[in-house]
Amino acid sequence: MGRVSEIPRPRPRRRRPMRSAAGLLVLLALAGYFIVQRESTGGGGAPYCTASVREGADPGREGALRTYEMTPEQAGYAATIAAVGVAKGLPDRAVTIALATAMQESSLRNLDHGDRDSLGLFQQRPSQGWGTPEQIMDPVYSAGIFYDRLAEIKGYSRLPLTVAAQKVQRSGFPQAYAKHEPDAIVLTGALAGSGEVSCGGPPPTGPGDPQKVRADLARIFGQSGLHTMPPEPGPAQDGGGRVKEAEISLVEKHDAGEAAQRTTRVMAQWAVANARGMNISRVSYGWKGWIAGEAKGRWQDKGGPGKSGDGDPHNAVPAEVRIFVNR
Repeated sequence: MGRVSEIPRPRPRRRRPMRSAAGLLVLLALAGYFIVQRESTGGGGAPYCTASVREGADPGREGALRTYEMTPEQAGYAATIAAVGVAKGLPDRAVTIALATAMQESSLRNLDHGDRDSLGLFQQRPSQGWGTPEQIMDPVYSAGIFYDRLAEIKGYSRLPLTVAAQKVQRSGFPQAYAKHEPDAIVLTGALAGSGEVSCGGPPPTGPGDPQKVRADLARIFGQSGLHTMPPEPGPAQDGGGRVKEAEISLVEKHDAGEAAQRTTRVMAQWAVANARGMNISRVSYGWKGWIAGEAKGRWQDKGGPGKSGDGDPHNAVPAEVRIFVNR
């Protein structure tokens, strides 16, 4: 029986390049949408926070800008971690180690679950002596006990970050901390150094709790003894007599030195990072001001000594932080 000749069949056309191009266009469109949302209404679009810091440069030359973006929730927890370290008088290296650890363990989220009985920002375990579940789920407590155990390690600031973090955490994946070090350095510079945190999004519409803001500030910074917190002044009112804001102010003690100045900067950044969760509408520090929903969420330079203009409209001075909570 003779062979039946095969009818040649056309080879199917490859459509992968077209599909890839279509997928890329969708991603670009989504990216463009989110950029528009961020840039719209003066920063009143989708909420987000950006930590930024300038790298060192030669005198007279501005260094490269390094940034790290996060959600308002992550920013609030990062700011609390940094604030607790500064309030304890610890160096920037300690703050960087703590932030990198929390970035690896929880992605800067206060998790109510984890491996076995691990909980919270640092995935600490009640069964391993870190505290009760309620304590560990308190960011101020969990950051504080992390720093306490870190400070017990001799020469921790000179150790590689992975080694220092591992001596505290006893993780099964100690090298994983290393990948977060560059971003943790940016966060440290923004929250505890010369950089800054900006948070965009709409202004608060609901009331905040000024007593909670005062209580949290007192818990974090009260033991440092570097500032006074005057009694809450009368509430700010608009032209129609309606109460708009409640104010919390913190003032450096006389001759408190560089430690107080560092802490003042941290307080201001902490307030902005926690603005969305606490319905904080304005923050004033030195000669800069931050207003929710304005200037794309960035700090605004309002002038200063020897400059034209009215200076800071919130009347803060370099040794003072003023925080305004929506009512």
